[in-house]
Amino acid sequence: MRSAVGAVFCTQPIMSSPFQPQQFVARHVQDIPRSGIREFFELVQSKKDVISLGVGEPDFVTPWHIREAAIYALEQGRTTYTSNLGLLKLRQTISVHLAKTVDLHYNPANEILIAVGVSEALDIALRAILDPGDEVIYHEPCYVSYAPSVRLTHGIPVAVPCSAASGFSVSAQAIEAVLTPRSKVLLLNFPTNPTGGTMTRVELLKIAELAIKHNLLVLTDEIYSELTFEGEHVSIASLPGMRERTVYLHGFSKAYSMTGFRIGYACGPHAIIEAMMRIHQYSMLCASSISQEAAIEALQNGEPEMISMRDHYRARRNFIVNAFQSMGLPCHLPRGSFYAFPCIESSGLTSKEFATRLLAAQNVACVPGDAFGPSGEGYLRCCFATGLEQLEIAADRMARFVKSL
Repeated sequence: MRSAVGAVFCTQPIMSSPFQPQQFVARHVQDIPRSGIREFFELVQSKKDVISLGVGEPDFVTPWHIREAAIYALEQGRTTYTSNLGLLKLRQTISVHLAKTVDLHYNPANEILIAVGVSEALDIALRAILDPGDEVIYHEPCYVSYAPSVRLTHGIPVAVPCSAASGFSVSAQAIEAVLTPRSKVLLLNFPTNPTGGTMTRVELLKIAELAIKHNLLVLTDEIYSELTFEGEHVSIASLPGMRERTVYLHGFSKAYSMTGFRIGYACGPHAIIEAMMRIHQYSMLCASSISQEAAIEALQNGEPEMISMRDHYRARRNFIVNAFQSMGLPCHLPRGSFYAFPCIESSGLTSKEFATRLLAAQNVACVPGDAFGPSGEGYLRCCFATGLEQLEIAADRMARFVKSL
């Protein structure tokens, strides 16, 4: 067919193969597994009257005065963008808080960055410091996002298995055993999700010496530090020679029951915080101004509620660990966080089989231990951030299930 001006148009349909969106997904993303926590809880959604010991979220409502600070900020029209680094008042408040609680001193002008939760802080830290092929050493079982986050930045995750025999702490000797010329970063999380493991000052001093000796940068995720039940919490960043080679990550979700506010922060050397900010400014721009106002109130006046919640968690921990021991499931005593990690190897079932059958038979949801890495196989993560009455019912149901095996 020819148009009035002589152009020729094809009247036959263009033949092509069917469009396949999956072919456009980057290879390194295709290899990222779905979260083992979320995958399991899709099963939970299909059942009614389930007692969930799964999602790591406090059952307490955010304290009223913290919510009121957010409401007041809305009423005052404080709804604009903030600095990419976050509200200066919040950074100043964090600086004062860390100096008082963990003997860390950061310049609020250029050594603190407010992020959208610790998850974003970790992501932009890895993106800021890793080149393709760099190795990140971390202890396992660990939070589900660590290895995928490293892979998404084209780094190589290197796991160091930990065991109940050592309270799920990690040793300098075990870390040194996996070092290679490509080792660049050591990622720590104490108290640990999912095990509740903690570290002593003596153990951390050995790791600090190792980091200095091998010129490692340390990322320390201390989101559960306020929820330490016994002993002191020591930040590796506060040890001699470590402040300048550590990025300290923290937030408000756990200690202040502010998960939905999505506020975290990173502290560290100016050069690294600056690099993180460059990524943050082009992705998130800034964290929610309303949430930042609430975070200021949490740090300035939220300690009484935080201590009260921690006391409740400690009582629940004592109950659930004793319950597991009574039903024949060995369980180390978590010294921090709000997770118990009982061993179910005596059942003869895999972690996933145990969790799936428990859910089907008794309507109790726990997370299979292998969701937190191969080292977690043979365990369950049971979150005790739920009411004691519900925990008692869950324990009775679990005991019946174990007895039936």
